[in-house]
Amino acid sequence: MDIRINLNRLKDDLESFSQFGRNPKGGVTRPSFSKADLEARRWLKGKIEEAGLDFHQDGAGNIFGRLGRGEGKIVMAGSHIDTVINGGMFDGAVGVLAALECLRTVKEGEIPLTKPLEVVSFTDEEGNLVGDFLGSRAFTGQLNEEELRRGATQFGPPLKDILAGTEFTIDSILGAHRQAPRIESYLELHIEQDETLDTEGLPIGIVDQIAGKHYRWCSFIGKTGHAATTPLELRHDAFLGLADFALKATRLVAADFYGSMVTIGKVIVLPGSFSNVPGQADFSFEFRSLSKATLRDLEKALFSLAEDVASTRGLMFASKIVDKTEPVTIPARIFQLLKDECDKLDYPSLELPSGPGHDAQILAGLTDVGMIFIPCVDGISHSPQEAVRWEDLEKGANLLLQVLIQLAR
Repeated sequence: MDIRINLNRLKDDLESFSQFGRNPKGGVTRPSFSKADLEARRWLKGKIEEAGLDFHQDGAGNIFGRLGRGEGKIVMAGSHIDTVINGGMFDGAVGVLAALECLRTVKEGEIPLTKPLEVVSFTDEEGNLVGDFLGSRAFTGQLNEEELRRGATQFGPPLKDILAGTEFTIDSILGAHRQAPRIESYLELHIEQDETLDTEGLPIGIVDQIAGKHYRWCSFIGKTGHAATTPLELRHDAFLGLADFALKATRLVAADFYGSMVTIGKVIVLPGSFSNVPGQADFSFEFRSLSKATLRDLEKALFSLAEDVASTRGLMFASKIVDKTEPVTIPARIFQLLKDECDKLDYPSLELPSGPGHDAQILAGLTDVGMIFIPCVDGISHSPQEAVRWEDLEKGANLLLQVLIQLAR
């Protein structure tokens, strides 16, 4: 079908939207339920209503705009509008605003469909609050109530305090899944967050798998001593235990689990002073794989290694799980439809996996999902330097449009 999105309108939307939470150096900070996020939500609601779509919002703050009133299952597309601290203007927002543009285009073209279309913006995909994917997990009924009620946010205060200035509560978030419609399928357009497409000079990536992740908060616990008087051979230095583990864990994954990832992203050393031997080293620890079996093997091997390091150095090792997602394989019917429509549009493309997680990964427990990647320049994301080429975005949005039409007929 020869119908195309309006790139200039989509571009204007993205540039306008990026002002919510923008700092003078170009970064965007828009965590869910922040002042910038609440302003962005009002703007998005206005755009949905301006397009003639039916606006609604659930108890988790997920935002929806529906086109059509049929009785069939919903065909949904979207992403998220929250950002990491000092992030970019495209991660997440591209998927929401491209989906909105697709629905506007269908409505303006008076395309006959048998199923309703819906654009969605899911709350807190980035995990600034309590765990990743708060909105899509609320939507699908996959939240941990105990964690939600007692968990501290990344900013320190408990979630209930963050919600105090909003219309939402922990109870409303937990009940959001009861408001969810029946869904036929969910599609998500996203920047790749890697440099494969950019390096290959290709405008479209069709995702075949999404990696699973285990994210933990861990500690090596030793004994604090004076740096001037505690002999090196008698120290129970927690930081040296962490350093030893970090190197050995990296070598282990590279040698025995090639293609998987392991990362220590944050470290807190206590007591954290010049003249003390570190008695405790707390750290974030994550590992990822495209295989469920490999994730299980990784967990066993990495934590066995941690215990060995602790034992050798006279330390204790402790960990608690923060978040966990399972790998997802894109269903064959959605993957093939994406490929077929991409070929019809004559867009060069590449089949590739996604290392980062996405809301589509959570929706996969409820319905068939699909993902379209467009290149980000130099593979940079979660950064003020995050950028896309408008012609790539146009192709990605046009592919999304055609697939939505096929699914909703």
